[in-house]
Amino acid sequence: MGWLDRLRGKAGRPAPGATAAEAAALMATALEAAKAGDYAQALSLWEPLASAGHPRAQNNVGACFVDGLGVDRDLALAHRWLELSAAGGDPVGMRNLAALHFKGDGVEQNYTRAAELYRGAAEKGDGPAQDMLSWMLLEGEVMPPDPAEARTWAEAAAAQGIASAMTRLGMMAHNALGTARDPAEAARWWLKGAEAGDADGQAMLGAAFHLGSGVPRDNLSAFVWLLRARAGGSPLAERFFEVVRGQLFPQEQVEARRRAAQPLPGAEKP
Repeated sequence: MGWLDRLRGKAGRPAPGATAAEAAALMATALEAAKAGDYAQALSLWEPLASAGHPRAQNNVGACFVDGLGVDRDLALAHRWLELSAAGGDPVGMRNLAALHFKGDGVEQNYTRAAELYRGAAEKGDGPAQDMLSWMLLEGEVMPPDPAEARTWAEAAAAQGIASAMTRLGMMAHNALGTARDPAEAARWWLKGAEAGDADGQAMLGAAFHLGSGVPRDNLSAFVWLLRARAGGSPLAERFFEVVRGQLFPQEQVEARRRAAQPLPGAEKP
């Protein structure tokens, strides 16, 4: 019986367990295979670990079924493996299972269950789950709003380098949500988010430079960030884009485009 059959639940018994060191070595090898795009090889390594009850391997198998990586997309099987991973306490498995319930992919849409899983993963230190929980608490559409707690989780996610959380902290400071209104603090967080690659943060920083809100008014810098935001697909850039461009000389527009084409500060060098 092959590993693919076992992943689909056709095996009679789970694979024997590996020692902690052996499991770590297999997980590392599988991760390298996945990074290289060889998901079939990665899955063949994850399968015995997942069958033996390794929560992160179970998550990785489930995630492959969600996205059709190395296997046909199968949300029912994804749900089964992610349930096992979440039950085993893996925060990434909890977060990925939460996404299925939030979207209603392969399961009935259940915002309450999604919120429980995101919170569980966030409490275990998962940055993307902290970011999502922060968004849910701030929007207040699927759970009671709590701006103060939303800020706490956004700060936790931002500390782990989640760019969208940085941008959200800027919005909260700008709109006095869970904190006092502070344009300089808003611009500081937008700069962090922008430099980390968040297109909405880039758009808001561009607007701040245009308006002189929390930073000195500077339409050249504004246009640089708006160009980056537009390239990143942020709809927030459109409100200011033409206005700012219209206030620049042609040579300034050329310089802005030159700057916008440069790597972001702190970007990895080849």
